[in-house]
Amino acid sequence: MDNKNDIIVGLDIGTTKIACFIGQRGDDGKVNILGYGKTESIGVERGVVMNIKSTSESIVKAVTMASEKANVDVAEVYVGIAGQHIKSRQNLGGIMIPSDHEYIKEEDINNLINTQRQIMLSPGEEIIHIFPQTFYVDNEELSSEIPPVGVAGKELKANFLIVTGNTANLRNIADSVKRAKLSVKDVVLEPIASSYAVLDETSKTAGAALVDIGGGTTDIAIFHEGVIRHTSVLPLAGNAITNDIKEGCSIMKPQAEALKTRFGCCLPQNVNENDIISIPGIHYMPSREISMKTLAGIIKARTVTILEQVAFEIEQSGYAKQLIGGVVLTGGGAKLKNIKELTEYTTSTNTRIGLPNEHLDKNSAKEIIDPMYATGIGLVLYGIEQSEMAKRERPAEPDPEMLQRQKETEEFIRKQQEEVKRQKGSETLEHKTTEKHPAGDSTKGRSKNGGWVDAVSGYFKRVFTEENIDSDNDD
Repeated sequence: MDNKNDIIVGLDIGTTKIACFIGQRGDDGKVNILGYGKTESIGVERGVVMNIKSTSESIVKAVTMASEKANVDVAEVYVGIAGQHIKSRQNLGGIMIPSDHEYIKEEDINNLINTQRQIMLSPGEEIIHIFPQTFYVDNEELSSEIPPVGVAGKELKANFLIVTGNTANLRNIADSVKRAKLSVKDVVLEPIASSYAVLDETSKTAGAALVDIGGGTTDIAIFHEGVIRHTSVLPLAGNAITNDIKEGCSIMKPQAEALKTRFGCCLPQNVNENDIISIPGIHYMPSREISMKTLAGIIKARTVTILEQVAFEIEQSGYAKQLIGGVVLTGGGAKLKNIKELTEYTTSTNTRIGLPNEHLDKNSAKEIIDPMYATGIGLVLYGIEQSEMAKRERPAEPDPEMLQRQKETEEFIRKQQEEVKRQKGSETLEHKTTEKHPAGDSTKGRSKNGGWVDAVSGYFKRVFTEENIDSDNDD
């Protein structure tokens, strides 16, 4: 596609990295990532923008890299949001269907959703998402297979999952993006974005718990019957593991991060206790030797803490026994060795690693098929869906040939109207001239009824002519 309106930009402002992805849907229905860029995140802590200037500078770097690769100018972006300030709540709302509606229409659904924007929020809170859960028509619950549009009824109700965030944190994100000379198209909860990249409709319908283990937060989104049922953000993630390694092994944070990503393992029993890692000393200090088994023990302890909280959130959601699709791990933390097995043991649920290749073109770059890019790619997929929905709701553009025919018809009608006006003007002029004739003039008597007099005279002339013709024929 060459239409730039179809090009979508996703911006993942994370705790450890800022990633930008530019993509569009191809002719085969898959999404092609045209360009991407990643840079270190400076100014973000646990998913919250703390320093607007530093964050905007990191945004510029990531967007510039992606823009140059895609050869596309970037103006607006879909931005992911996370952080411990994110909250979700359930709410019941309802409206009466207008008497002139034979059945429920799309506008009724939109009116019902808009009523949820009027609910009472805590000071400093703002609504991010409103997700309908279950619909009721005249107090009768509709199954997930039956859409409310088209159902006859007088009253429409629904349960809603409402996701809110801190207004100041939302403003900091917007200000950071604006400072980077960009505009925010929409703000999307990060686990929602990630679900677009790693879950298909089958998994969402069967029931699945998406667990995105990032640097600063672990984001959870639970789906069942194709609908998001529960969201949560935990303040523990990959950085907590890195800090434990740093403290436990008495090394610097960059060294701890390198150990985690290169040699990290969640199950000490799978590591040979004789395997040793040598860490170079600083300023001629002697190197430090660390046992791989010790490293795995540190990683396991913190990872179990995180997964236990995940298991608690799944249990609290009420869908623990309905997750046929199991737990889907994504984010940078999902790359830890043996984390899949540890998750299954801790949550007692089947688990898989979610890669962001569910909807990507088969020729996509291999380096982006990585759990750590699930949110960025998911933002692109989310944006494409929103763009396509807006186009479907927009009135269809008329056919150029039809427009030309309509133009010609309008021109013809205009000329006819002008001709009628011209003829009426001539008749008016003739009428005024008749009124000025002398009394003995043969046109006397036409001043008011000249039109019908002429018509009657013509009628009798035709009659007399026809009678003369008939008489000649009889002779």
